[in-house]
Amino acid sequence: MRAAVVFAILNGNCESEASFLLMRRPKHLKRHGGQYALPGGRIESHESAVEASLRELEEEIGIRVSGTDVIGLLDDYETRSGFQITPVVVWAGVRKRLNPDPNEVAMVFRIPLSDLRAPNIPHLEKSADGNEPVLSIPIKTIGHRVYAPTAAFIYQFREVAIFERHTRVSHFDQPKFAWR
Repeated sequence: MRAAVVFAILNGNCESEASFLLMRRPKHLKRHGGQYALPGGRIESHESAVEASLRELEEEIGIRVSGTDVIGLLDDYETRSGFQITPVVVWAGVRKRLNPDPNEVAMVFRIPLSDLRAPNIPHLEKSADGNEPVLSIPIKTIGHRVYAPTAAFIYQFREVAIFERHTRVSHFDQPKFAWR
C-alpha cells in the first residue's frame, strides 16, 4: 500500500524559531494508535504522493497549502505494516493557530528545528529480529523518543537540510510495536 506524510515547516516569529509539526495519534486508532507521527495517510488511486500529503495536512491539522509550497521529497520508506511511505517537505509559513481533527490527532506539537541539532541523534538499538538497527530520535520538546518510520523522515531531513549531508534511511528498522 502507498502512503504519504508531510514534513511541514513553519516560520518562526519574534517569540520562536522555525519548527516542524509532529503529532501524536489517538490511542483508539487500529493502526499506530498512540504513536508519534507526521500528518499523512493512504494515497488514493487518483492522487500523487504530493496531493495525498497536502490533503492529509488539511484533514488532520487544518492547514491548507498548495503544490507551490512543496520544497521536495525525502526517500520512500517501506514499513513492516505493509506501507511504502513517501515523505513530502512543505513550507507552511506562519501559522498561529492549528485546527487538528480529534478523530485522527490526539495532540500536535511544534518542534523547533534546534531540537534536531542534539548530539544524541540518531539513537540506534538492536532490532527484534537482529537485522538492521532500530532508529529513534529523542525530541527534547516532547520529552520522548520518536521511532522509525517517523524518526527516519526526521533524521533524513536533519541530515540533508541542516547538516547538508547525503544520508539514506530506508535500511533502518522499526521497533516491534510499530510493526502492526
